[in-house]
Amino acid sequence: MKRKIVHTKVTKIWILIVLIALGFSHVVIAQSTPKEADYYRITKVPTPEGVHVEGGGVLSLSNGSVAVCTRRGDVWIIENPTLADGYPSKFIKFASGLHEPLGLAYRDGALYTAQRGELTKLMDTDGDRIADVYETVYAWPLSTHYHEYSFGPVLAPDNSFFVTANVAFGSEEWWRGESRVPWRGWTMKINENGDMEPWATGMRSPAGYGLIDGELFYTDNQGDWIGSGGIWHLQKGVFTAHPAGLKWSGLENSPVKLTEEEFYSKIDKRQVKKEGRYIKPENIIDEENPDFLYKAKEMFPELQLPAVILPHGILGISNSEIKVDNTNGKFGPFEGQVFVGDMGQSKIMRVVLEKVEGEYQGAAFDFRSGFQSGVLRMDFDNEGNLFVGETNRGWGSAGTTNSGLEFVTWTGRLPFEMKTVKAKPDGFEIEFTKPVDKASAEDLDSYQGKSYIYKYHPVYGSPQVNVESTDIKGVRVSDDGLKVRVVIDNLRSNYIHELTLGGVKPQGEETLLLHPTFYYTLNNIPKGNKLPLSELRSVRRSSDEKKVGKKVPAKKRTVVLNDEAVKPLLSKNTCFACHDKSKRVVGPSFKAIAKRGYSNEKIVALIYNPQPKNWPEYATPMAPMPQVPKDEALKIAAWINSLDLN
Repeated sequence: MKRKIVHTKVTKIWILIVLIALGFSHVVIAQSTPKEADYYRITKVPTPEGVHVEGGGVLSLSNGSVAVCTRRGDVWIIENPTLADGYPSKFIKFASGLHEPLGLAYRDGALYTAQRGELTKLMDTDGDRIADVYETVYAWPLSTHYHEYSFGPVLAPDNSFFVTANVAFGSEEWWRGESRVPWRGWTMKINENGDMEPWATGMRSPAGYGLIDGELFYTDNQGDWIGSGGIWHLQKGVFTAHPAGLKWSGLENSPVKLTEEEFYSKIDKRQVKKEGRYIKPENIIDEENPDFLYKAKEMFPELQLPAVILPHGILGISNSEIKVDNTNGKFGPFEGQVFVGDMGQSKIMRVVLEKVEGEYQGAAFDFRSGFQSGVLRMDFDNEGNLFVGETNRGWGSAGTTNSGLEFVTWTGRLPFEMKTVKAKPDGFEIEFTKPVDKASAEDLDSYQGKSYIYKYHPVYGSPQVNVESTDIKGVRVSDDGLKVRVVIDNLRSNYIHELTLGGVKPQGEETLLLHPTFYYTLNNIPKGNKLPLSELRSVRRSSDEKKVGKKVPAKKRTVVLNDEAVKPLLSKNTCFACHDKSKRVVGPSFKAIAKRGYSNEKIVALIYNPQPKNWPEYATPMAPMPQVPKDEALKIAAWINSLDLN
C-alpha cells in the first residue's frame, strides 16, 4: 500500500512537471494579464485598538510622519506610517475635541484645520508633541444642519487659507440645497489676522480642493444643479453651478454680482406645490429644450464651466480630494498630473489638464480601485507614497470597512496606459507610456466612442443626454509609436468625449491597456490646421459580416444571462458603481432588488426613472439612467429576477 501511494505521488509530480512544461506559455500569458495591483500596491496602516481613523484630513510632514485629523474630532501624528524596517507605527494624539475637522495644512510650526464653524490653529508650545494652543483664526455662521460640512484649509501661495463650505438642505424641500447662513455654498479666503474675503460661490458639496500650478481648483459632487461631479478652476468672483450661495451676493464684500432674482428669472427653479406641499422635481425624459451649463454661461458671463467632468457612476459618484503628483517620478510615469479621490466607489482617478482658448479642460482616466472605504483625503510623502484617509459615515461607499488609513506605492513596473490626451482641431492626440503595436493602433476597430452632455436643472443629477456615436475618420501613429492622432468627424464643443481603445496593444506584447477609456471634457475645440486625409490610416480588420454592414437579427425573447455573461453589461452601464450581486454597497444588492418582486419591465422603468423613496435606508439616491439601451436593460432585469430563484 505504501509503495502504491508513493508511486501515485511521484506520478502526479511528473505529470504536473510535464503539464507545466507543455503549458508554460499559457501560464505566462495568464500571469501577464494587467491588473492595477501589479503596478500600484495598497498597504493598510494598522491602527491601535480603540482608534478610529475616519480620515477627514491627511498631511505628510517633512520628518516622515503623517498627520491625520478624524471626523470624530482628533488629530493624530503617526510616526513610521509606512512600517519601515518592519517596525510598527506609533500613534500620538496631538489634539482632540474638534468639531468634525475635514482638512489639514501646515505653516510655520503649526497645524491648521477647518472645523464645521471655524478655521483653527493648533500649536505645541512646550515640545511635548501635544497641542496646547487651540486658536480661532476666523469663525463663520452655522445653522446646525447636518450637511453643513466645511472643508480645508488649502494653503495659498500668499500664505492665506482657502476654505470651502457645503450647502444645507430645505426643511420641506429636503432635496433642494440652500444657504441658510452667510457663506454657505461659498469659498472663503482667510488670512492669519482673521480677515475673511469671500472668493467665489456656486459650490454644492465641495469636498475636494487643491492648488494646481498655484491656482485653486475644487471638486463638487453630483446633486441638484450638478448633473455630474467634476473639477472646477476657481478664480475670484466666479459662479460655478449651484445657485444657493447667490443669496449673499448682495453683501458689501461679495465679488459675485449675479443675484438670485436674476438667475431664477432665466433658469426655471421648478418649485411647484401640489395639495399644499412642494413636489420634488424629477428628470423629464425626452425633454425638448433642457438647460445646459454652457448655454447658461451665455446668459451669465461669470458662470465658470467645469474644467473636467467626471462621468457619474463611471469615474466615481462622490468626488473628493485633488492632489498633484509632485514626486519627481517616484510614483510612476504621471509626474505633474492630478489625482482625484472618490468616496462612493472607494477609488482614485487620474486627470490631465491643458489650457485651450484660455480655459482649462482635459481628460480623465480610471486609476486605482479597491480601497477599504471611501477615499476622502490624500497626500504624497517624501518617498512618493500616496497616503489615503478613508471614511463613509453619512455617505455610502464600496469597501469592507467604515474608515481607515492606507497608502499607495508604485511597484516600479511600467503600466501600458494612455499617458496624456490633448485636444486637436480635428480630434485628439494620445500619448502612451509604451510604444504601441502599429497594426493594432491603425485598426479603426480598436476604437469605439461617443459624446454626450448633462442637464443643468434642479433635479438630483442628470442622465447622459444628446448621446452621439463617435465618427472616426482615421488615425496616424507617430514614428516612435508613442503617439496616436485620432481624427474625429463629429467633435462637439462643451461635450464629454468618451473614447475606448479596446484593441490597441503595446509593441511586442499581447496585453491591452490597463485602463482603455478616456473621458475628455471639450470646452473649446483648438484652432489650427487639420490633418490631411492622405496622412491617415483607416483600416478595419473586423469580420466580413461587419464590413458589409450585415446585422444579426435580435432575438425577440429576453434570454436570461448567467453571471459571467451579464458582467460586461453591468460594467458597461456602470451598475457596479453602486451595486453588488449579494452585498449592500452604495445601493441595494441585486439579490435584494430581486426580492421586491418587480417585473422585468418595472425594473427597466426604475432604471430610467428611479424612485429613491422605495429605498429610504440608502443615503445616496440613484440618478436616472435613460442612456441604457432597452435591450440591455431588459437582459439586466431578467438576470436580477433570476437571482430570486437561487
